[in-house]
Order: sequence, then structure tokens, then C-alpha cells
Amino acid sequence: MLDYKIRSCTAKDVRALLELVKELAESQNSLHKVTATEEGLTRCFFGERPSAEAIIAEIPGEIIGFAVFFNTNSTYMAKPCLYLEDLYVKEKYRGHGAGKGLLLKVVSLAHERGCARVDWLVYDWNKSASDFYRSLGAIVRDEIRPYRLESAAIEALVRTSVSS
Repeated sequence: MLDYKIRSCTAKDVRALLELVKELAESQNSLHKVTATEEGLTRCFFGERPSAEAIIAEIPGEIIGFAVFFNTNSTYMAKPCLYLEDLYVKEKYRGHGAGKGLLLKVVSLAHERGCARVDWLVYDWNKSASDFYRSLGAIVRDEIRPYRLESAAIEALVRTSVSS
């Protein structure tokens, strides 16, 4: 077992966090989509209106993983929920409990906050992640399909609705 510690991300961690974000994107063949900067991440996590929270896994002298999550809501239950946007551990440190530690910290925070659930998405090609989450009791919601409007579509839709 790896001797790691899970803690809240601080502003001092942003540079290392950005490097891990890029590493995650590269592992998903999406590095070209990363536009995040240290300033942008600082605004997201520590700005006037933070939009997300981050926790990190570290060993002495090195940040080895992170989880980013934010608040959502269940109107059916009238309770808060957490959405796990990303969970990533450097490849050489996988299988030693840090990923599970990060997830359990998010789950613990959800429990403390009275959340109805924790949600996240997994790529269908990521069998090891799917197997890991299922081993912890997570269920796959095959009846739900994720939809997304990205920035270009948002801008086009806003322009269309403003001119109507």
C-alpha cells in the first residue's frame, strides 16, 4: 500500500494540478482540448464564486492524483448532490489505493453535506475504471444518455435566441 495523504487543494497546488489535468487529457487523447491555465484554475477553485472544489492525493514531495467535483441538485429528492468531474492518479501510482482514497473522500464529503447521490461519467472504453467503480457498488445508468452543449453551440444558441 502506498503511503499517501488526501487533502484539499490549495492555491499553491494549482501549477501541479494543471500538469495533472494535462496528463489526464493526454491519456484520453484530448490534450488539444485543454485551454485551462493556472489563472483559470485559481478562479475556478478560489475565486469570488468558486465553481468547483479539488482534492489531491500526495506522497512526500509529489502530488500524484486529484479529484474535481461540484454541487448539483436532485429536484426529485430536494437534496444537494455532488458531481465528480474528474478523478485521476498518475499511472505509476495506480493500484495502491490513492484513487479509492480520492473517491472515498468525495463520498465522505457528500455524506457530511447530506447529499442524495454522487454522479460521474466514465468513457465506455475505460474498462479498468468501470470495473473499479462497479467493485465499489456504483451502478451504470444505461437508460440515461449524456448530452452536452460546448462553447460554440452555446454562443450560437444565445445569438439565435437573442435575435428571435
